[in-house]
Amino acid sequence: MDTSASIEIAKHTLLSCGLVLAIGTLAAFLAQKIRIPDVVLFLVIGIAIGPQALGLIDIKADSPLNEIILLFGASYILFDGGASLRFDVLKQVWITIVVIATIGVLITAGITGLAAHAVFGVPLIVALLLGATLASTDPATLVPIFRQVRIRDRVAQTVMSESAFNDAMAAIVTFTVLAIATGSGEFSLTASIFDLVKQSVVGIVAGIALGYLAALLIAHEKWAFLAEYAPVVTLVAMIGAYFVATGLEASGFMAVFVFGIMLGNKESFGFKMETGEAQKLDEYVLTTAFIMRVFIFILLGAQVDFGLMRQYWLGGVAVVAVLMLVARPATVFLCTLPDRRARWSFREMLFMCWTRETGVIPAALAGLLSGMKAPGAPMIASVTFIAILATILIQATTTQWLGRRLGLLQTDKD
Repeated sequence: MDTSASIEIAKHTLLSCGLVLAIGTLAAFLAQKIRIPDVVLFLVIGIAIGPQALGLIDIKADSPLNEIILLFGASYILFDGGASLRFDVLKQVWITIVVIATIGVLITAGITGLAAHAVFGVPLIVALLLGATLASTDPATLVPIFRQVRIRDRVAQTVMSESAFNDAMAAIVTFTVLAIATGSGEFSLTASIFDLVKQSVVGIVAGIALGYLAALLIAHEKWAFLAEYAPVVTLVAMIGAYFVATGLEASGFMAVFVFGIMLGNKESFGFKMETGEAQKLDEYVLTTAFIMRVFIFILLGAQVDFGLMRQYWLGGVAVVAVLMLVARPATVFLCTLPDRRARWSFREMLFMCWTRETGVIPAALAGLLSGMKAPGAPMIASVTFIAILATILIQATTTQWLGRRLGLLQTDKD
């Protein structure tokens, strides 16, 4: 590739990024005025300006730029979500979070897979591969929604924590089922449990270590010599947590989420930033998370393949309806009822049944399966995008309404 061609590609990329930011900012302003989560408008606008409509942007799903945006964006939004959680709330609901993020994934995958087997008539193992792909909820969607819709703390933090912790479980289940479907491996319950525990523990340890180090450097009474550079330290440590975890074959997403929890609860370790520096860090995190949200969901919308979806749309809608209306409620009630300590009310469980948006992580898994030419990959990709559109456009837009009807909106007195 000659120099002039490289410059043209760079200019085109820069123009596309500027366009995404400009349109995304206007969309966020409009979303605020009409009182809906901004990710909904980002997704719709992405579809409108993508190659299948106006053609204003065309960043391929398998391009390095898209991969970087997805990887960094999802990591940063997870960090932001972790930083908003509080230890005192997590202590009340940790049993529910662990159960719903592990056993809950299996329940969702199983019910959705059986529905896909009945609807599409594909082999059961292929149908279960679809179920596993759709089994995780999406932190990149849920964290911003709960930033904008003030739901009661323990409910919001449980749903956000579940979405962060169930990614590793869903990925393990997906690739275990893939190994069986392609005949390249056999299912081993012991090996799968060991892999899950390893990914979780190493990811958590990496997040704790880097989170404590970052807090030490920016908020310790004696050692905070980098307090002035808190945003940069935070960014570097977050990236470090991700790569330490993935380098040890663990969950990088879990690491950045725990990193966020550590940094967000640094006062619990006796660390405290000066008011001005803390405000500067908060503003930086909020702005960067917003930019990542704009890019992730506009690009996700732009990459929706309506040609592929058209082949499977009727069956896909049926499977997604089972996912939303059968699999999710069964998962929530089976996983929360045994937790006597949390004492979940029916209204809280009903709300959690409705908040299970599908987004970036299932889309990434579907993309990986397509690239690997996995059995049923076109069907899986199609139904995954139907699930993304349905859950974000229907569930995300009604979150505040449902929270108000169930009396779960946070008030200033709470």
